[in-house]
Amino acid sequence: MAKKRISPERREQRKKLLEMLQDAGINDVAGVQELFKEMVSTVLENGLEAELDEELGYSKYDYRNKQTDNCRNGYSEKTMKTSFGDMDIIVPRDRKGDFNPQIIRKQQTTLSGDIEEKIISMYAKGMTTADIESHIRDIYGIDISDSTISRVTDKILPVVKEWQSRPLENIYAVVFMDAINYHVRSEGQIVKKAVYIAIGINMDGIKDVLGCG
Repeated sequence: MAKKRISPERREQRKKLLEMLQDAGINDVAGVQELFKEMVSTVLENGLEAELDEELGYSKYDYRNKQTDNCRNGYSEKTMKTSFGDMDIIVPRDRKGDFNPQIIRKQQTTLSGDIEEKIISMYAKGMTTADIESHIRDIYGIDISDSTISRVTDKILPVVKEWQSRPLENIYAVVFMDAINYHVRSEGQIVKKAVYIAIGINMDGIKDVLGCG
């Protein structure tokens, strides 16, 4: 079969489109991966903060309800290996060193694919508060109290809801789909799944994620 010829006009359009994508900083899936890492790390860090709140019995700066001689003691940095590449997060510490987080354990350095999938899906359009709480419960498993789940949900829900309800532009110069594939454990087997993402570039050349799932 003869190769279809591309007209000079069509070639020029493709050239301009490529230039627009490059100007917006989208040259490959790396930009999408960086965005996903930011979304995942935000949920994890909020979850860790909520766990420490539960451990100490009071929220940050809520000293009126403090009933322990233990207290917060800054943060430590930790690098996690994920399907999107290495991801840096900050982990809150307590003065006595008793805090043993569950969402990311002390010696854990790899984030499982099924946790990544659940976190990304929490950002998808249409998820209710009950859906998000269910996802958080699945991430932690059954060995955690209802009060901790509630604290984590309260920390994460505003972040997710803000992203879900943010206003979009009326017009985008370019809209395209992309996907990131990763392996997760499902029913005792390792299977490949994909996170699909819709990306728009507005009239100023700024990229925005329109939705994912």
